[in-house]
Amino acid sequence: MARPPKWRHVEFVPDITYFKPAGVPLRQLEEVVLTVEELEAIRLKDLEGLEQEPCAERMNISRPTFVRIINTARRKLAEALVKGKAIRIEGGNYQFVQPLKCQDCGNEWKQPQDELDKECPQCHSTNWTPKKMRRGHRHGHS
Repeated sequence: MARPPKWRHVEFVPDITYFKPAGVPLRQLEEVVLTVEELEAIRLKDLEGLEQEPCAERMNISRPTFVRIINTARRKLAEALVKGKAIRIEGGNYQFVQPLKCQDCGNEWKQPQDELDKECPQCHSTNWTPKKMRRGHRHGHS
């Protein structure tokens, strides 16, 4: 019996989830589906420039699993770009993890979004705020 998939930790869920080649009607396009954790792997490795081990740690997975995810994601992106396919971002086995900062002691940590009623692990304060993530500019077309 196969082991159930492990929830991958994801710190970024995109607002824009569909990209298509300009000038091609939707009805004429094939799609490539990129999962949210595949996008997170691309973000960590290729955008933030992290090495594989820190990427795997942040996603709460093993390095070999990270390598499989990033290779699949890159293959899908290459297929979409080379063959003129649309990219849809959806689904996957992930849990959104919110970066937090304690306003009392300055400690920074990450916590699953459904557990945000907790306290700072360092000073036990409940005076924390979500840490802001830098977002991309919205200049693309869907």
